[in-house]
Amino acid sequence: MGCEDMTEIFAHRGYAAAYPENTMISFQEAEKARADGIELDVQMTNDGELVVIHDEKVDRTTNGTGYVRDYSASQLRKLDARYKFGDLPKSERIPLLEEVLEWLAETALVCNIELKNGIFPYEGMEEKVALLIRQRNLENRIIISSFNHYSIVRFHQLAPNIETAPLLTDGIYMPWIYAASIRAKGFHPHHRTLQDDIIDASKRSGIRLRPYTVNKEAAMERFIRRGCSAIITDDPAKGVAIRKEIK
Repeated sequence: MGCEDMTEIFAHRGYAAAYPENTMISFQEAEKARADGIELDVQMTNDGELVVIHDEKVDRTTNGTGYVRDYSASQLRKLDARYKFGDLPKSERIPLLEEVLEWLAETALVCNIELKNGIFPYEGMEEKVALLIRQRNLENRIIISSFNHYSIVRFHQLAPNIETAPLLTDGIYMPWIYAASIRAKGFHPHHRTLQDDIIDASKRSGIRLRPYTVNKEAAMERFIRRGCSAIITDDPAKGVAIRKEIK
């Protein structure tokens, strides 16, 4: 996935430092900032549609209230998802995953799709996501991640040609071996848990390592110099600039 000798810059929920997270404008601006990829989150509506939003509730990032799973897709699309960027000239909608992938297919970006099914195990989510990816012929440009590792294993069984990578909040012993044991080609740890020996051992093992959410310049520089496969950041422009300086 991408250049093996260059640390890729993934835009966390799009260009979330400057635009409303998980919206089309955030993804589009990440591409303009020359990010190599985007990261987004998927939940499911009560009529079975896949929508791009991080929280189980709409309260934090929209002008609505309540759980995503209690809304229909059409009801969700009426909400304003500008979040804290209310000075933008027009409202932003919660995107459908299908809408984002349609746009993605016209770009060169990689996309990390996080399945948000740890609290609510949305039935059929893995099958629906795999189908949308196949319909757009995007199998070689998608990474599936989740804190629900049972879901990661299930997704690999459904679509073994699509890369998977478990998300980790805490440090675990020899995570590169754990990742390989569930047929994942990488793992995505919280950046504060990531020690140099883990980076080095993962690289030797051929396991891709993409720490999240890396926003401080010193941390960006460290992970890029150390040769992580990617960093996941709210500020892709900053990451791209630091990588250019290092090169």
